[in-house]
Amino acid sequence: MNGSRSSVVAVVIGVSAARRLTTIVVGTVLVLSIGAPAGAASPGQLPQNNREPSFGVSLTNEMRLLVRAISSNSPAVGQEVFFPEGAYLQMKTGVIPSPASDYVERLVAFYRLDLATYHEKFFTPTNATFLRVDANARLAKWIPPGGCENRIGYWHVPGIRLVFERNHEVVSVAVASLISWRGVWYVVHLGPNPRPRNVGTLDDYQIGPGTPGPAGGC
Repeated sequence: MNGSRSSVVAVVIGVSAARRLTTIVVGTVLVLSIGAPAGAASPGQLPQNNREPSFGVSLTNEMRLLVRAISSNSPAVGQEVFFPEGAYLQMKTGVIPSPASDYVERLVAFYRLDLATYHEKFFTPTNATFLRVDANARLAKWIPPGGCENRIGYWHVPGIRLVFERNHEVVSVAVASLISWRGVWYVVHLGPNPRPRNVGTLDDYQIGPGTPGPAGGC
């Protein structure tokens, strides 16, 4: 989970042949922090542990919530599966400059851009049907404290896949990175990180279910 900051702009459609990354114009984005509902306790305020999150029903439920956020193009719907701000501050404070700004201006900004791009691909003009999430638990790796510009360790898994049916055809796309906080998976990068341009970007869109991964990253 790289802590470098990036500005967010909207540009024209483009395709990266290396990983078939599709970019779509989504317009100007008002960047707002995503957090727990008012009055609710935020898991990000609690200390981390090293419990590996499940790849079973809980992950499927989390990804169904993400698909709801994509289908409605609503970051608010997906806030429960996005990495908590308090946890990010715990991981980054003292390691990178202005972690609160980095969270809002980079992580949340790209999340919003990517939600709009995934929505455009799968839910306009016709809705896709979500079939399943495919993940390879063997790709999960514990990132120790001090790794990847973080002062606290966490579990990371790259490239889980959301599989849909659209127009009688199976299609799929990756969720670039999930990381753990207190034994729960959270989306930290929906589209690829890093990416060739600061725009909403699909990660490894494919005809067919595709293959989770590749391994690596943090």
